[in-house]
Amino acid sequence: MKYGFIKVATAVPRVKVADCVANVAEIKNLVMEADEKGVQVVLFPELALTGATCGDLFLQPLLHDAAREALMQLLCDTRHCNVIVVVGMPLSAGNSLLNAAVVIYQGSVLGVVPKTILSVEEQRWFTSATDFEYDTMTLCNQEVSVYNNLLFDFEGASFAVTFSTDLHTPYAIAKISALREAEIVLTLAADNEVLGKWDYLSKQLAQLSAAMLSANLYCSCGFGESTTDTVYAGNALILEKGKMLAQSERFCMESQLVVSEVDVDLLSTLRRKQPILADRRTTLFNSEAEYIEIPYQAQPDAPLTRTFNPHPFVPQGAKLDERCREIFAIQTTGLAQRLLHTNTKTAVIGISGGLDSTLALLVCVKTFDKLGWDRKNILGVTMPGFGTTDRTYTNALSLMQSLGITQREISIKKACLQHFEDIGHDAANHDVVYENSQARERTQILMDIANQTWGMVVGTGDLSELALGWATYNGDHMSMYSVNGGVPKTLVKHLVKWVAENDVEGEAQATLLDIVDTPISPELTPADEQGNIKQKTEDLVGPYELHDFFLYHFMHNAFRPAKIYYLACHTFEGKYDEETIKKWLKNFFRRFFNQQFKRSCLPDGPKVGSISISPRGDWRMPSDASSTLWQAEVDKL
Repeated sequence: MKYGFIKVATAVPRVKVADCVANVAEIKNLVMEADEKGVQVVLFPELALTGATCGDLFLQPLLHDAAREALMQLLCDTRHCNVIVVVGMPLSAGNSLLNAAVVIYQGSVLGVVPKTILSVEEQRWFTSATDFEYDTMTLCNQEVSVYNNLLFDFEGASFAVTFSTDLHTPYAIAKISALREAEIVLTLAADNEVLGKWDYLSKQLAQLSAAMLSANLYCSCGFGESTTDTVYAGNALILEKGKMLAQSERFCMESQLVVSEVDVDLLSTLRRKQPILADRRTTLFNSEAEYIEIPYQAQPDAPLTRTFNPHPFVPQGAKLDERCREIFAIQTTGLAQRLLHTNTKTAVIGISGGLDSTLALLVCVKTFDKLGWDRKNILGVTMPGFGTTDRTYTNALSLMQSLGITQREISIKKACLQHFEDIGHDAANHDVVYENSQARERTQILMDIANQTWGMVVGTGDLSELALGWATYNGDHMSMYSVNGGVPKTLVKHLVKWVAENDVEGEAQATLLDIVDTPISPELTPADEQGNIKQKTEDLVGPYELHDFFLYHFMHNAFRPAKIYYLACHTFEGKYDEETIKKWLKNFFRRFFNQQFKRSCLPDGPKVGSISISPRGDWRMPSDASSTLWQAEVDKL
């Protein structure tokens, strides 16, 4: 598939215990269904060809022969399918019986991975891989490798095969395989169901996947297994770096195929950013891996079935409340430390009636309350200019009054007009000089008031604005501590709304909700004839939800423009057309590179989420880096 996506599946067949003919027919149908859906790798449960609950029937040579015949039938029936199949079976070899995972593709057996860690019960029937004396065997008239540390390479990806018992060892084979650069770990299981086991299993797999930066497929047997003493739920999961992408319906009485896509390009990128994973390879391994190259036939790109969060910085669902509290805790703790360290008496903040200054004010209020300080020592300054509208002005005053802080109002109009006269600029020319002089005048006022009151100017600019350079250099770009510098615009909106719905009521709540609904604007040019905001930021630089999406996948995942575009078109289908996405993606890269000089001298401020653009944090880039490569790729889309 495109851009490093591998379409994978976990398949839970409805089995008949010890009936290999019936079982292989069910498995064949699932393989063919997977092929129709463009699946490249499909995983079946442990001992799927016979059923996992055969008991002492595993000692019967007749069952061994039937299993081999079933495998041969599966090879024949699926030889035209472009799917790599991993299926479990009992496999006799000399005086040993292996609990084996067999990897097949288009009529060929690629390798056999025998189970290493056997339960006490399994030791009654099976031989551990560590006790098996051969490294090859003849299977279906083919000489194949038999090894518990096989790695299979195809389409630029690598996968390893493990069993569920490996997950419980101190150095799980799944972990070792992932460390060996297998981006995908396939785990066959025959785990019965008891109370609480599912919750433990899903958390364990998520932690493993996140810790090892891997994609993990887990597939356990389901309906049809013997229920003499145990029940099997048919758990089949697909995870990627800790996130559940897809899972089966538990206790389903029919066969199931669970399909999703894993992003090996992303996993490789993230692993390069954490070289400790590579460093551990030399200390954890007692044996070398054997690599098997699969001659995989490239196929037409199948459509993505998985979804991507259009707002990757914004907490989703039940996590919203918890995350919002934690974000405010990070911001307030950072500001409190700075206030105490500098022995500051006041916090000075410019209040515009917009989202960013509102969030910064809320952080100040929460910080002062946490320190037990009087809110009157928060000096909120509203500075009406040529573009200030009645709506934002009224909201600014109402918010300051309802929160009980000290209010000051200082118009910047006379000072700016005098400045225009001093430098010989026509006030009717609403160019960048006209706009930036207002921003710098406001910053000067705040800095001087801070000096007057032994105070600190608290910055209001957010992460998204700084990424785009949407700030006046040494104007609103500068402060003495920037509490919003780690918060992207899409998250600012949710934080303000969260406070409105959870922490305040009455006039303050109504004001905050109206601020959330106000168009984003610097208000540096006059309003329209009706007094409404004319200068809307998103009309000029593009929708912030698109830019935050671009920013996340560019900085956090290091994706190239073509892949970001591909994901954006998939994610925002029906909301933005392809040309609109391309237009703003090109604008994003142009501004991100050209405006680095502003980020090279940002004030201090706390990192809040997964990325930071502080030169002392996650992002180090020269101010004169060229955007040519990135712009050229956008042009080719």
